[in-house]
Amino acid sequence: MAEPAHLEEHRAVLTGHCYRMLGSIAEAEDAVQETMLRAFRSLERFNGRASLRTWLYRIATNVCLDTLADRSRRERPMDVGPAGSVNDSLVERPRTHWLEPVPDARVLPVDADPAELAILRQSIRLAFVAALQHLPPRQRAALLLTEVLGWSASEVAESLDTSVAAVNSALQRARATLATRNVGPARMELSDEQSKLLERYVEAFERYDVDALTALLRDDATLSMPPYALWLRGREAIRAWLLGRGCGCRGSRLVPTAANGLPAYGQYRPGVDGAPHQPWALVVLELSEDGILAWNSFLDTETLFPRFGLPSQLPS
Repeated sequence: MAEPAHLEEHRAVLTGHCYRMLGSIAEAEDAVQETMLRAFRSLERFNGRASLRTWLYRIATNVCLDTLADRSRRERPMDVGPAGSVNDSLVERPRTHWLEPVPDARVLPVDADPAELAILRQSIRLAFVAALQHLPPRQRAALLLTEVLGWSASEVAESLDTSVAAVNSALQRARATLATRNVGPARMELSDEQSKLLERYVEAFERYDVDALTALLRDDATLSMPPYALWLRGREAIRAWLLGRGCGCRGSRLVPTAANGLPAYGQYRPGVDGAPHQPWALVVLELSEDGILAWNSFLDTETLFPRFGLPSQLPS
């Protein structure tokens, strides 16, 4: 029989599942807590026909579906409107409106085999999780249970209390939607060139060498800054931002971390009059083979930095 202590062994994979469903690490952690509570109360009724992890996934999925019934989807700025310009106003939306990044350490189990880990890393990419948010909740659940967890249609039907035909129909519609959103597999291990590119990015950012920074961008690169709806596309637009309204980032320092299976950095801007550097953004970079494809600066440092284990300030 499963014991309460065994539940904790599955926290990382459950958090990853709930994050894919909800698009928020804060909401995912709340959902996992509720999952653990429901599981603890029902342990005596766990019959062992399915594995403990499968049983917990079923509970977690239904917790997420309950959560999604009460709110709209999480978005990226690129989902809200067309690319803007450096002169556009900064419209801020609530933190709860935006897709959040997730720390790799919270959702990737240390004991996973390489094949499982590769699937889990692919499935937390920002582009993939953002695309999932465009699916109705039950389609989202069906797709994740089959494509990420490898469940059969009959297992999904039992979990969602529906028919196999309904599951297959949901999967067909979900796959058709994702096919329109350019979320194919991406390289999970950095190439030597990409590793060197990141080194040049950090060096150029900390020197605030805008020409060197923009040279690392693809021609069609994007810059986004949630909670602001404004986003920019293209080297020249991003260069204009860095030289203009973004110049307050001059003198910043970067601390490496990992988010959504991607390279990421805690950005700290200089304090006033020699005070310690203060948190400014969690920078998550999406790379292609020929440059930086997307530069995502998440400005909700009060929520994100503690979850990523980033320091509250850096000495000057």
